[in-house]
Amino acid sequence: MLKANVETFLGCDCPADVARTVLFGAPFDSTTSFRPGTRFGPSAIRHESFGVETYSPYQDRDLEDAHVLDVGDLELCFGSTEKALADIEAQADEILQAGKRPFLLGGEHLVTLGAMRAVAGRYPDLHVIHLDAHADLRDDYLGAELSHACVIRRCWELVGDGRIFQFGIRSGERAEFAWGRGHVTTQKFNLEGLDKTVEALKDKPVYFTLDLDVLDPSVFPGTGTPEAGGISFETLRTAITLICSKLNIVACDVNELAPTLDPSGVSTAVACKVVREMLLAFPDF
Repeated sequence: MLKANVETFLGCDCPADVARTVLFGAPFDSTTSFRPGTRFGPSAIRHESFGVETYSPYQDRDLEDAHVLDVGDLELCFGSTEKALADIEAQADEILQAGKRPFLLGGEHLVTLGAMRAVAGRYPDLHVIHLDAHADLRDDYLGAELSHACVIRRCWELVGDGRIFQFGIRSGERAEFAWGRGHVTTQKFNLEGLDKTVEALKDKPVYFTLDLDVLDPSVFPGTGTPEAGGISFETLRTAITLICSKLNIVACDVNELAPTLDPSGVSTAVACKVVREMLLAFPDF
């Protein structure tokens, strides 16, 4: 039988009416401050996922049993950051309106802001867990307030003090850390205290944003702003399983894969496995 050539992440083609999580890509990197290429991340994750098994021996779960729909990549305007963010927000809002969980594949980290705008509008008590190498708390970057270097500062403007919990942070301006001490909770260098944060947030709606450069670049070199000294894959896998299985994750994202910066393909394979483990950790997978 002739069929359309539609590529999805690991065969995540659950019917829309029964899907609980909806994957969509935001191939955008127009505010990248160092090495571009994250716009190719979502399609690379989708394409290379076929080299990864649907079954997770870590969790004894299989994506063949999951209620996940992959609706593909948005076609975003590279000439207008606000237009791109508006399109991401509209897609996330449509998914939320249907009673499903948006799962955004970036793209640079600024794409988080588009989804956060939709989610924060529906969940006034929203909290954020943020894993990253960078604080992303600048008020502006070279005069631009819409930059991947400012994304968590913009998210703070949506949720306010005491709602954002950062882990793995090992890079940022002195002013970012000084400002952050009064507004967000930051665990530098590692993920210590994550279990206590998860326990504290177990009754709250949570947005989980994962910048893959939280990993050490020896594990994940394919990213635009690599920072030495990150965590291992196993540490990250344990953390994302805890977060996604124990918290009410109402939306999430994985971002900052730049596949062309790692010709070996290892970084893309890592990203695929991270996405798989997150999807399978949701209690309603």
